[in-house]
Amino acid sequence: MLLDVERAQLVLVDYQAKLMPAIFEAQQVLQRAAILGQLATLFDVPCWGTEQNPAKLGANDARVRAACRETFAKMYFGACAEPDLVQALRPPVKPAGGNARSLPRHLQKSREQPQQPSRDQILVAGCEAHVCLLQTALGLLEEEFEVWVVTDACSSRSERDRDAAFDRLAGAGVELVTTEMVAFEWCQTAEDPRFKQVLALIK
Repeated sequence: MLLDVERAQLVLVDYQAKLMPAIFEAQQVLQRAAILGQLATLFDVPCWGTEQNPAKLGANDARVRAACRETFAKMYFGACAEPDLVQALRPPVKPAGGNARSLPRHLQKSREQPQQPSRDQILVAGCEAHVCLLQTALGLLEEEFEVWVVTDACSSRSERDRDAAFDRLAGAGVELVTTEMVAFEWCQTAEDPRFKQVLALIK
């Protein structure tokens, strides 16, 4: 199964000012998060952010914040425990225009269906991998999304905790990918007019 850019959304979790200095390989992780955000902008993929207790831990890195349509403050470690993120990922279906009652009964139901395919492939990256990232990803699984964790844009204070998180996520059915996998699967072909921009981002 490949990533489908038409079904994708991106969630960037807690790349915060007072947290990142303690994170293992923080600079590489932030760089990959920034690239993911730029890819989301390039491919018109909705991108959302979260910040854990921002009054204490500060705002997300400016590059991460700039890529996000909205950034949600949270107190729970798992972002799905509060309503904002899930509501953004799964907005209410808008009723179709026109008077559906004037249609034959068998067509009325089809008019109530979403006009666009749902964006149910959620890519998640962030810190700390074994706490907020893990709990958010598992919460998204419980919400019946397809969940993909971008491993090279995730970390924890220790390498051991990060790797334990990846093991647990894989065991739960989360797909583990890298930033370059995302880039090339969203792009699909070297004939895509955005391909040169993709190469410039990942090189």
